[in-house]
Amino acid sequence: MKVTWKLPDGSEIAADVANGTNMMEAAVANNVPEVIGECGGSLACATCHVYVDADWEAATGEIDDFEDAMLDATEAERSDASRLSCQIIAADALDGLVLIVPKA
Repeated sequence: MKVTWKLPDGSEIAADVANGTNMMEAAVANNVPEVIGECGGSLACATCHVYVDADWEAATGEIDDFEDAMLDATEAERSDASRLSCQIIAADALDGLVLIVPKA
């Protein structure tokens, strides 16, 4: 599937991501700045925080209670579109996904 990260400076990074890969792993593999994933995707930090483009919010699924609590610890301001990218898993239904990297 194809995913695009929009960066705070207006540039974009696009990549093909294998199904089953979480978006934090994909961002790190594609050198997306500000998406760090210090905990390795174990939902123990908020360093993979992104905003999901409005067109994709419903497709990425619901936030569970634990992710919701972790989002309160993000460095960048939380919004209704905030997600931890480690919780978004690549799948055919997300082909074309757009994620916005918040300014730290």
